[in-house]
Amino acid sequence: MDAETLAWWSFLCGVSALNAVVWAVSAHRLKHQAAALPDEAWTLVKWQMVLSAGYVLGCGCRSVFPVFDVQRQVMIDSWMSSVIVGRSVATVAELCFAAQWALMLRSVARSCDSQFALRVSYWIVPMILVAETFSWYAVLTTSNLGHVLEETLWGFSAAMLVISLAFIWRNSHKSLRPMLFATGVMGVGYVMYMLHIDVPMYWNRWVHDEGQGRQYLDVVHGLADTSSRWVVSHRWEDWKSEVIWMSLYFSVAVWMSIGLMHAAARTVKWQPLKASEGALA
Repeated sequence: MDAETLAWWSFLCGVSALNAVVWAVSAHRLKHQAAALPDEAWTLVKWQMVLSAGYVLGCGCRSVFPVFDVQRQVMIDSWMSSVIVGRSVATVAELCFAAQWALMLRSVARSCDSQFALRVSYWIVPMILVAETFSWYAVLTTSNLGHVLEETLWGFSAAMLVISLAFIWRNSHKSLRPMLFATGVMGVGYVMYMLHIDVPMYWNRWVHDEGQGRQYLDVVHGLADTSSRWVVSHRWEDWKSEVIWMSLYFSVAVWMSIGLMHAAARTVKWQPLKASEGALA
């Protein structure tokens, strides 16, 4: 294994172990707060804990068994590294993450009486479900056009979330605004990354494949291929294009997932401001 590849894979494994510990500690502390929370707030916290667990475990699995889907490239020679296993785990984990954001947005939208944000909260999971469908299409057929559509939908969902925060801001409690601001900044950064780096990367790969006359698989043959074929590579040259997004995805995104557990416990404090208070805040 190349030294750079080993260092990166060690980082992913270390972060996944750290994430599991942080989730466990967070869950333990939140359970001790249960008695002090209203039933509605505690229900939200429990859902956030369950969904976050799904995301943490999914990202942990994908950190230990990295997969470069379209190329069928893996780090570890195991059935756990097969593309169909990795994509299945990713689908469940990403839907859990999307559901976390949808539930959080819904709770805040109701507390701040934002109908626009409330409507967006009901569309987040369906949009990501469609994105996952495009992802499966890309993985099974090896056409990166599916990833272009998938990542575009993720970026659009994040953009709608950021716009929702702007609608929520006016009637939000002062204690909520630091989180709204921080989430908005991260959301804008994510959208910019998707539009300027991620989507163009997949688009360029698709254009290159088209120029080379690549023959794509049909769905049936794709299922067989993803279940039985994987190519082990430890070369840094083969992995370096995936390093940035995987590193951020399996670290920062997981921390955000765990953070949503704690944010849910604070919703009891987020009461809407009266019109006069909103004007003075």
